[in-house]
Amino acid sequence: MRIGIVVDSACDLPQDFIAQHNIVLLPITVRIGEAVLADHRDEQATLSFLHAHVAEHGAEAETIPFSVTQIRDLFLGKLVIDYDHVFCMTITKTRSPIHDNAMQASFAILNDYKPVRQAAGFNSPFALRVLDTQNLFAAQGVTAVEAVRLRDSGASVQQIRERLEQLALNVHGYMVPRDLYYLRARARHKGDRSVGLLSAALGSALDIKPVLHGYRGQTGPVAKIKGFDNAVQKLFDFVGQRVQAGLMTPTVCISYGGELADLHALPGYATLRQTCQSHGVEVFEAVMSLTGMVNVGKGALTIGFADQPHTFHA
Repeated sequence: MRIGIVVDSACDLPQDFIAQHNIVLLPITVRIGEAVLADHRDEQATLSFLHAHVAEHGAEAETIPFSVTQIRDLFLGKLVIDYDHVFCMTITKTRSPIHDNAMQASFAILNDYKPVRQAAGFNSPFALRVLDTQNLFAAQGVTAVEAVRLRDSGASVQQIRERLEQLALNVHGYMVPRDLYYLRARARHKGDRSVGLLSAALGSALDIKPVLHGYRGQTGPVAKIKGFDNAVQKLFDFVGQRVQAGLMTPTVCISYGGELADLHALPGYATLRQTCQSHGVEVFEAVMSLTGMVNVGKGALTIGFADQPHTFHA
């Protein structure tokens, strides 16, 4: 059984991990004025676009996910031949139409694949499962890493499906944004009124940073902490405590809206990595997707892991 793994480009995983494990991307295109880039998770291209366009005009950007037709064409042109079963894992459907587009495309794919496979010499059936990861950015990566581990261990399709569906309900994503004014401007551009002017102004004036929690498709603040460095250190400390208590998978995914050298220099990061290493937990660090940086701003931090229900405490 040839099992394929598909994610959208908002899923924050290292570029070499994606290439090494043949993970297929559904790219999201970003347009800022006349500048256009399809996000294929090329870290250097992302950083170049960030410095040239996102910092000043990212709040006005348009993000364009793969359409129903584009997803259908990708599968019928390649994936139904290369694989027998594909798991397509998307950013939470509460924040993007990608999941709904993939679901719509799946009906056409499953209806039209037979002649394509037969022409390539395959008479066996093809199957596709679209899964809402119910999370964002680095937290999406946790499910994809587990899918790779299960596939490489020889797990059955049913075992993989059941495990991934369970994980989607238990992945926690956390984010600390650096620029609340940017976050508010971006939210207003998208018609999202969740970041008010007063809270943004007060937060920036007092250097108060929210810690946001993504879980089961919902995102909201769980703490407000003075200073970005202080906020991320408290977040790293908390994640380290969860690692010591025992995670559901040996995985922590981290993404940063800028150079990884800046991530490495953040207070508490080296300690978290040591804690993960001593508890057999692998850390996957990546430059945040262009899609992510456009939506939450330069210099934001996101982190994801699978865990039991818990309450964040600073």
